[in-house]
Amino acid sequence: MAASWRDRALAVMPIGSSTNSKAPTLVPDEPEVIVRGSGCRVWDDRGREFIDYRCALGPITLGYADDRVDAAIRAQLADGILFGHPHPLETTTAELFCDIVPGAEAARFLKTGGEALAALIRIARAHTERDRIVQIGYNGWLNSLASGGRVLPGSTSSTVQGVPGALSALHHAIEWDDRAALDGLFAARGSEIALILVAADYPSIPEAGDFYRYLRELADAHGALLGYDEMVTGFRVALGGMAEFTCVLPDLSVFGKGIANGMPLSVYCGRRDVLSVLDRGEVVVSSTYGGETLSLAAATATMTALRDEDVLSRLRASGRRLQEGVNAAFAAAGVGIRLVGHPTCPQFVADDDAVLQAFMRLAFRHGVSLYRVAYVNAAHTEADIDLTVERLRAALEDLAGETA
Repeated sequence: MAASWRDRALAVMPIGSSTNSKAPTLVPDEPEVIVRGSGCRVWDDRGREFIDYRCALGPITLGYADDRVDAAIRAQLADGILFGHPHPLETTTAELFCDIVPGAEAARFLKTGGEALAALIRIARAHTERDRIVQIGYNGWLNSLASGGRVLPGSTSSTVQGVPGALSALHHAIEWDDRAALDGLFAARGSEIALILVAADYPSIPEAGDFYRYLRELADAHGALLGYDEMVTGFRVALGGMAEFTCVLPDLSVFGKGIANGMPLSVYCGRRDVLSVLDRGEVVVSSTYGGETLSLAAATATMTALRDEDVLSRLRASGRRLQEGVNAAFAAAGVGIRLVGHPTCPQFVADDDAVLQAFMRLAFRHGVSLYRVAYVNAAHTEADIDLTVERLRAALEDLAGETA
């Protein structure tokens, strides 16, 4: 009998995937691999079709295999992928980005969120001549620099492995809206803090404005910089992310998921005077692949569609329809699960995580691919949402039978 894709992956790759959150844990109901996507649906190697709400963990905003994005990639592919000098797309994509995002006076490109966050931290330290970083929320795998940081969106660690203690001691993990902890930290170390780096807590996004205003005032009072991790929220909760949504401008930001409909691209941006440490040669952030043209072409097509076609209103409407339908099904079934937060990226929360995992396993069995955050894309129609709710009701009926 041939080895499964999961077994083959584990034999040559730690965790069985290069992305921790993509590694399947609910097989055989969950797909071991996905081989194709179109619109809001994906197919696994067994030919099973799923209505998808993972959306590649967030980047797919327009839908899989979007014609506009694919056409832009193909057109640029004919002229080349990467060169030894800047391509015009590097400038024009940055111009478009800065025109859309509030507070982005300048921008540069990398490939991943981790890279962009590392750049932001280094720039902030150089600009302020301070060393300490405050981390709020999930900032990708860089959160593991801080003891107590979120090592994955739903979990924290009290220990730090593979990071020198002297470095870890400069990173402070603070829980969402824990103002007492922040006030205490700044009272003790305010003159040493370079940056408050905040990623929105998904269930709390609708009410996040007050906390962001508090962070702005706190940073200003102590001469620190305020940075937004917009990897998920940018080009999803609003075109300009949390800066637009809350009307509170940061000094620095990182963007990524959603900007290029799945092509690998991240952006670090912000105040021109802060980023000028790069011009002066005080800080070097450089990558051979930062100006790779296929991703820039995809980003230009994606941002243009998002800006000109009011895509985000469709995402909000679809997400709201999903939330209302699923929460009604949860209530009728009497399970302690809810889908809460901003409709474009709501999060499943549960009284019992084992029950949530059992529900998600059964959702896969009924042809719905879920993640802890439910991402809608522009290809989800009302009919897709209604079929999703119908299938999830069937999953809940199976769950009731398993737990009876």
